[in-house]
Amino acid sequence: MASTSATPAAPVASPTEPILEVTGLVKHYPLTRGVVFRKQVGAVKAVDGVDFTLSRGETLGIVGESGCGKSTVAKMLVNLEKPTAGRIRYKGEDVTKLSGRALRAVRRNIQMVFQDPYTSLNPRMTVGDIIGEPYEIHPEVAPKGDRRKKVQDLLDVVGLNPEYINRYPHQFSGGQRQRIGIARGLALRPEVIVADEPVSALDVSVQAQVINLMANLQSEFDLSYIFIAHDLSIVRHISDRVAVMYLGRIVETGRDAEIYEHPTHPYTQALLSAVPVPDPEAREHRERIILSGDVPSPTNIPSGCRFRTRCWKAQDRCALEVPALAVPAEFRHTGGPAAHDSACHFAEEKQVVPPEEPREDHGNERA
Repeated sequence: MASTSATPAAPVASPTEPILEVTGLVKHYPLTRGVVFRKQVGAVKAVDGVDFTLSRGETLGIVGESGCGKSTVAKMLVNLEKPTAGRIRYKGEDVTKLSGRALRAVRRNIQMVFQDPYTSLNPRMTVGDIIGEPYEIHPEVAPKGDRRKKVQDLLDVVGLNPEYINRYPHQFSGGQRQRIGIARGLALRPEVIVADEPVSALDVSVQAQVINLMANLQSEFDLSYIFIAHDLSIVRHISDRVAVMYLGRIVETGRDAEIYEHPTHPYTQALLSAVPVPDPEAREHRERIILSGDVPSPTNIPSGCRFRTRCWKAQDRCALEVPALAVPAEFRHTGGPAAHDSACHFAEEKQVVPPEEPREDHGNERA
């Protein structure tokens, strides 16, 4: 007879239902004044109304400048931060309302790979203990007698020698440490991995190795990725869809080719114009878009369109009306690559970077 104290099973998604659905996600950090009697005088609006979905086996790239709220979104997805408002649905179930064993069952299926491989690993623990620690929290995944073998198998999967199981983090390079972090994320066989800038602290040559590893693991383990980065060239080669964030909100989203080759939002166009182009001839003829001013403070967000203070297209309407994240009216009936969601009153297609050669199979190219 099955034990009544067993951890509840995670919900099962239908074939057409997104595995992850985020609606109206908000995270405000209160600003207070006073010592004895503390009074809220404002709020840092780190995330201010974010919506997106993630399908099974898909990679959603989230890009934007530092401070736009990318990492805060990542922390809320794995319940390291509680949202101020909004819903995070995993297979149709709102995880923001869960607690106890029900929440633990969901968290087993949504794991995270952190940005800094130097600080995300406990220097006093061996690699075996670090990767095997999730089994202490979820013992049903691996009985004690099987854990060492499972850890060694994970080390082999991420390209490390299984005999390194008794070594400490300081004995590894940065790329190897990030592989250990990936192995830890895979330990519970999750369905969703939230990767918060997983290669930004690594050398360029090592970045390519880790990206290729993650692409291979995606097909092997049937993973869905939320891949967060500020390097648009990296995001392009691993993502199926891309969401561009600015000051706590998504301003444009679409398939990778739609965003990179047919951007319609001025902010996306400015970001793409700063992406390095290896071809000298193409680089010489590319238009460089230089934004004026600084990013507004998240404690004092501009009215209307929050990008208007730096936008060369801004008009009176931009200060009065918040643009909806939707397909612009002029592109709705075209059916072309410019017909994707963009939060701009004056959206206009503009090719900023040279188009890539046609790809026969996106999945094989990333493998």
